[in-house]
Amino acid sequence: MITKATKEDVPQLVKLVNSAYRGESSRKGWATEADLLGGIRTDDEAMTEMVTRPDALVLKYLSEDEITGCVYLKNQHPKLYLGMLTVEPGIQAQGIGKKILQASEEYAKENGYSSIIMTVISLRHALIDWYIRRGYLLTGEKKPFPSGNPRFGIPKQELEFVVMEKVL
Repeated sequence: MITKATKEDVPQLVKLVNSAYRGESSRKGWATEADLLGGIRTDDEAMTEMVTRPDALVLKYLSEDEITGCVYLKNQHPKLYLGMLTVEPGIQAQGIGKKILQASEEYAKENGYSSIIMTVISLRHALIDWYIRRGYLLTGEKKPFPSGNPRFGIPKQELEFVVMEKVL
């Protein structure tokens, strides 16, 4: 089941996101950033801001009353920004990410967005390919990685984002 996350979900969301992107636990899945970035992916303060912003929401995927996936969606009208698509590492590659992405696209269509945009670290080739298989295209635009702020992680090498978009 996919529903909107609330402030009460913040501790579970923070634990899920950090376990999927950073540290040894993230290596159980294919979406890890552990080789690219140290530190944490998010904290309680950042996640609380995400779930309470009036122009954004976090969708959570529930498996037997436990949050095992999530995604951040932010209004950049006429486009919808999608970020932090997360699935628990031990159950990645079972279709949960596809379901969350599909729910995001349905939300975008229902709310009149023209497309979904996202930024992906350029070195994450498997993830970029995963999005391409789902109809997202590289726009050719690149953005710098916010490297002076440990809140986003500590880069282990020079990083940049590529922008991807899917017209709805």
